[in-house]
Amino acid sequence: MNRVALSVSRGIARVTEAALGPYQTAVVRIGFGATWLLFLLREFPHRHELYGPDGPWSWALARRLTADNGAFTALMWSDGRLWFETVYALSLLASVVLLLGWRTRTASVLFMVGVLSLQNRSVFVGDGGDNVLHLMSVYLVFTRCGRVWSLDARRARRSAAARERGERVPDRTGVVLWAGFGLALAAVTLTGRVDGFGDEWLVPALLWGVWLGQALWWAVGRWATGGEPRVLLDVIANLVHNGALLVIMAEACLIYATAGWYKVQGSRWQDGTAVYYPLQLEYFSPWPQLAGLLAASGTVVMLITYGTVVVQVAFPFTLFNRRVKNVLLAVMMTEHAVIAAVLGLPFFSLAMIVADAVFLPTPFLRRLGAVAARVAARVVRRRDGAAVAVPAQGVPEDAGPTHVGFGA
Repeated sequence: MNRVALSVSRGIARVTEAALGPYQTAVVRIGFGATWLLFLLREFPHRHELYGPDGPWSWALARRLTADNGAFTALMWSDGRLWFETVYALSLLASVVLLLGWRTRTASVLFMVGVLSLQNRSVFVGDGGDNVLHLMSVYLVFTRCGRVWSLDARRARRSAAARERGERVPDRTGVVLWAGFGLALAAVTLTGRVDGFGDEWLVPALLWGVWLGQALWWAVGRWATGGEPRVLLDVIANLVHNGALLVIMAEACLIYATAGWYKVQGSRWQDGTAVYYPLQLEYFSPWPQLAGLLAASGTVVMLITYGTVVVQVAFPFTLFNRRVKNVLLAVMMTEHAVIAAVLGLPFFSLAMIVADAVFLPTPFLRRLGAVAARVAARVVRRRDGAAVAVPAQGVPEDAGPTHVGFGA
């Protein structure tokens, strides 16, 4: 009985004292920020046809659909071309700042608004990768995804060093951001832009909640540093982060499990020929010679078909064995890379690879970060002609809270 109580106590301490998986959530932040940014840049010449006023799915049709399903999209606030360009540009900007990890809390909120606004504007544009990005953009808001590999982490280290020297570290940028977004939220609310149901009110409620939470965080950090209120807020933030991380992992498992079990029920997957048919479609053949090479071998088609089903069905169960899980992760990421090249679905594959990355082991990610730091140092030395010291990556295990001020 004492062992059980001790295990429960250790588990509670683990999920309340620290934000788990800082490197994994950083990879998810960087990966999805880059995926959405690259997609928006690629489709920039076609943005008006996809999500704007020149698309076949008109603003009036989108308005009728969102009125029925309550989906949130800021593009329904106006049908003007200038407003569309503004939302598109802000979505691009939010992707960049989330990728860099600058004011990650605010950046993640803006990233979510951009993703939901564009995707809900034209729901028939996109593929399965868009659905994954849609969900993950919401989950990221609840994570402390800027603790490592971010400008926020660097700012936190510098602020901690300044406080050790007895210097005051004001956060004027955070206050300006908080005030500006507060005014924007108030204007949207008071002008009646939010008058529906479902996401139409849920997303603005979430935005107000984040805005008020940031104000409370700053006030406690300003006047109760080191006291019980700050410890309580940090525990709550860790619990929310760890819960969101668990949801992200469960979502990835659910995607693979449902996809695998639905495939099992299909006759083409049962007879081992399902992969052959998309290889014959011109729409999914950016490299016809490569697709033809794969489709020419019945054995290869059968192995890929059955292997896909086995991997997807088995993946959630392999989480209980670290070695098997890591091998299966490598297989799944390779499979998605092949899909990107052979079937011409780069953003779907990239979104799935990023979702898979949440299961990567921490030692591997640390080594990956160290390699990236060394490469960056070499580039800087070649550019400047002198050795440049590279700061340590991430946050030490015994470090205190790193979310300093607004937008962290």
